[in-house]
Amino acid sequence: MHADMVLINIGEVVTPPGPGPRRGRAQAELRRIPDAVIAIRQGQVTWVGPRTAWEGKATAEVDVGAAAVVPGLVDPHTHAIWAGDRLNDFEARAQGVSYEAILAAGGGIYQTIRHTAGASVETLVALARPRLERLLRSGVTTVEVKSGYGLTPEGEIAMLRAAARLQDEVPMTVVPTLLIHVPPREGREAYVEEVVTSLIPKVAREKLAVAVDVFVEQEAFTVAEAERILRSAQRHGLACKLHADQFHVLGGVELGVRLGALSVDHLEASGEAQWRALAESQTVATVLPGVTLHLGGTPANGRALVDAGAAVAVATDLNPGSSPLFSAQMALALAVRLNGLTPAEALTAATANAAIALGFQDRGWIGPGSRADILVLNARDWRELPYALGADDLIQAVYVAGQPVWSRE
Repeated sequence: MHADMVLINIGEVVTPPGPGPRRGRAQAELRRIPDAVIAIRQGQVTWVGPRTAWEGKATAEVDVGAAAVVPGLVDPHTHAIWAGDRLNDFEARAQGVSYEAILAAGGGIYQTIRHTAGASVETLVALARPRLERLLRSGVTTVEVKSGYGLTPEGEIAMLRAAARLQDEVPMTVVPTLLIHVPPREGREAYVEEVVTSLIPKVAREKLAVAVDVFVEQEAFTVAEAERILRSAQRHGLACKLHADQFHVLGGVELGVRLGALSVDHLEASGEAQWRALAESQTVATVLPGVTLHLGGTPANGRALVDAGAAVAVATDLNPGSSPLFSAQMALALAVRLNGLTPAEALTAATANAAIALGFQDRGWIGPGSRADILVLNARDWRELPYALGADDLIQAVYVAGQPVWSRE
């Protein structure tokens, strides 16, 4: 066996044993290989195992100094493209004003829409690039980037064009999603009609997104409106996702399950019926602990979801209003504290299951045939990843498709 490169002197490789979804108790099952070697060829892992069993040759060797190695993190839910800020919202919430009240008064998402609508594609790219670079330094090798602050078709398309530009400017994989976030103050029915008959077909035709997401909530869209939008997405070859059960249980989870959505995200208000529905489906349950930390609400019950048999993923939900969280490592760590996951379940949630939430089976794990998206930790014990809070030196190096794209050195 000949490899382009091998990582040697690995203290321990720790990885989900294969592609997701890992459900229920299987989410805690990790493969651990001490004193390991990883062989990489043409961007893929071709061999991983104990050093004593490696008999191949390689063009290059990289000694990682007995560090622990894990799969690159996948962030399956961000709103990383925006203009302006929401500091006034932050101050209002600190004085007791609810997120919903701010939104109903024209603040919140609507404020970000006003700022974003006035920004050029070039400005949006310039603003978003450092945000994605911060995610990269936290271990992210694949990231979803949603639109949703454009509101008008032209605004949404501008955001998606910015996402396409970002793919050329950052080394991780950028996955664009068209988010139908909130309705306009007037002309709601006409807006949904335009999304269904004009915006989605144009996005699909120009390959600007791979999925469509809809926010189902009292201040956003109804289940009936979301179903109409997502049926259009499916007709045009796009995958489905939903924001659901953030504040109220309105049927968004059940709609996602019925449509075979890749994921349903938030789930803070979900109960036993929703946990069971997700467990009996192929849809991934994505929890967003940054929202809980920032807004101070009840966290999604990740423990109950896992115990019910669901596949749970974790994401930053990076956005200016409800989750200004720029670290996927921190999201993973918070999933243990706030959502009730074990460290092993949280690692799977941030890797193999998060990849499935974006439709990927070739990443989020380390083994023959996987994409060589790899993190070398600045630690000998992988559990530092879910343990540390605020550590900015936890990642030693990031590899994307076998190429070193960031190093602490």
